[in-house]
This record gives sequence, C-alpha cells and structure tokens, in this order.
Amino acid sequence: MSEISLKKIYSGKVRDLYEIDSKRMLMVASDRLSAFDVILDNPIPGKGEILTQISNFWFQKLAHIMPNHFTGDTVYDVLPEHEAKAIEKRAVVAKKLTPVKVEAIVRGYLAGSGWKDYQKNGSVCGIKLPEGMKEAQQLPEVIFTPSTKAAVGDHDENISFEECERIIGKELAAEVRAKAIRLYTKAAEYAKSRGIIICDTKFEFGLDENGTLTLMDEVLTPDSSRFWPADQYQVGTNPPSFDKQFVRDWLEQSGWNKKAPAPEVPSDVIQKTVDKYWEALNLLTKES
Repeated sequence: MSEISLKKIYSGKVRDLYEIDSKRMLMVASDRLSAFDVILDNPIPGKGEILTQISNFWFQKLAHIMPNHFTGDTVYDVLPEHEAKAIEKRAVVAKKLTPVKVEAIVRGYLAGSGWKDYQKNGSVCGIKLPEGMKEAQQLPEVIFTPSTKAAVGDHDENISFEECERIIGKELAAEVRAKAIRLYTKAAEYAKSRGIIICDTKFEFGLDENGTLTLMDEVLTPDSSRFWPADQYQVGTNPPSFDKQFVRDWLEQSGWNKKAPAPEVPSDVIQKTVDKYWEALNLLTKES
C-alpha cells in the first residue's frame, strides 16, 4: 500500500480509515484477505479495487432507497495528487457516521449459519421456517437475521430480532430491518437478471449528525455477501460462490488449526480467487 499523509484512525480486516476532518474520513480497501477471522499473509491482487468498484456501483444504484456515506468529494479533493493517483480506485471519501451496533444480515436462501441453525431447531435467529427445507433452498420470504458486531478476530453471533431491539432500540431496529430487506430485494432482482443469485448479505448502517439512518462501509460485494452463479444453482447443494471459497476450501483441507499464522496459500488458489472477484464485477457492472 502506498503512503497516505492523513492520520490513520482504524485498521480492520480489509479496510483502513484515515481522518480528514470532523465530518469526513478516507476509507481505503486493501488487498488483504481474511478467512476464519484470521488475516492471511497472501493478499489477493486487485481485490481492494474490485470491492470498491462493486460497492460504489451498488451505492449509486440503491441511492433512491436511502442515503449513503458518499460526500460528493473525490480522493483528489483531500490528498496531494501523487497520493490520490495511487489509491483512487480503492478509496472513498466517506461521511463520519455513528455505526449502528448490529450487523444487518438479510437472507433470501437457506445457507451457511442459517442452514446450521435450521438443522438444529427449524428456525433462523428465532424465525420459524417451514419443515422439510433443503440446503440452498429459497426462503418463503426474505428474512432479517441480525448479528452482534464482534471485534477484529472475534466471531459475530446471530441474535433474535428482540435482542436486536434491546441493543439499538425498537424504532431503529424496525427501520434497519425494513431498509435492509428493501435494499436486498431490489439488489437481488437486478443481480438475478445478470446471472447472479444473492443468497444472503450483510449491510452496515450508521447514523449521521441528524440521526438519519445511512448506508455505509461496503455494499453487496463478494466479501459481504454470498453470490452464486444462477446457472449452477441447485437446491440441496451449496453452489460455488464468487468469493474466497477456493481459499477457504484449501485451508480446510490443509489441516490448519484456524489460528494465526495461517499457512501460505498456493498461487493457483490465489489466482482462481482473483478471477472470481473480477467475474462478479464484470457480470454486475458491464453494460449488456
């Protein structure tokens, strides 16, 4: 990563944040890859750019549903030209917001931790589902299944809607649920027309200085969502997703104990992952 003359205020699994002033910050997406909550030594070349471009595409496409973290400024407005040029495709000038303290997860299909929950007790995050559902099956209706926000290195935990209301208040919980379902529904409809099924996704919301709910961070990327190729979708099996699944699968069979440090991932596995990210970007954003 190139040098940035602003003060770094946060370093997450994938993004770094820098202070611009009291109202704005610079959000920079790195090529870092995390799997099983451990940041790997092998970056994914171009990943930061791809995720930023996919996010920016969705922020614009969904702007009619709710406000987002865009300020209207570019990196060239806040950095010297040589610094801006080095990161222009992976950085965004964003509003400083107060994060809402839950992860807003929306599911349209039964997979991942939702499928595990269902197998145990026939419900997901306290939402009862019909009997006899299969893995990867489309849900009767889109559901909102919040989770707690864990610190870097910890695991998020699925919670019920009642627990979500206790954490952020009834009114805000209702607004978060309604907006998250609307965003997902609109995006899933568009993605399906481009050959991608959005199985589930995680939205991040913040409140601006007036208390207005605002969409922030990253939106509907292969990192925050499970994207499936529509032409390979089949109920009963998990389709291959457009994300770091190749890396996860390789790590699973490597015998690694899922504690840092992670083993070195072979270059062909990294390349397959890069190709998948590019494919998702092209399918979603290329003019048909």
